[in-house]
Amino acid sequence: METAMTYTTAIPADSLIAPHAAQASFCHCRAINLNSCAQPAMGYFLRLMGAMPGWIDNLMVLRNRLVSRLGLKDLGRLTAIDPARAPASYQPGERVGIFTLLANTEQEVLLADCDRHLDVHIALLRRVGADGQCQVLVSTVVRTHNLLGRLYMLPVAPFHRLIAPIALRRLRS
Repeated sequence: METAMTYTTAIPADSLIAPHAAQASFCHCRAINLNSCAQPAMGYFLRLMGAMPGWIDNLMVLRNRLVSRLGLKDLGRLTAIDPARAPASYQPGERVGIFTLLANTEQEVLLADCDRHLDVHIALLRRVGADGQCQVLVSTVVRTHNLLGRLYMLPVAPFHRLIAPIALRRLRS
């Protein structure tokens, strides 16, 4: 039976994001179990971003306004993805919403946004169980480079821990 429960777990050692976690100042992994793995990893990532609640997307707009005064870049909206585009058509180096795609396989996508203050890596890994159930894990690691990056993460880290389970639960629909 499919459950709405998400849970915190360790960043998978076999994930493409694992090497980035070694130098990270922030690591977080959240997972959900679904009845089946009907989509590739990119399909789940696109659904996750496209179904982001409006209030979360509006927080991103506020973030962009505030941090542009501090020299950080405007990343745009989390939901700025093309819902009609096929998941397999995304190639490394392309933008997917606010991130740059580093890898796109059936089982995992790895994306990043890097600047002089911090590097953010996000991975969505899907695992098919022997029973056909699907575990979807979203891992985020952040490596800060300076004081501004560390100050930026003070309010962002708690928001991330709040938003990740909300976003993952939307994969059920």
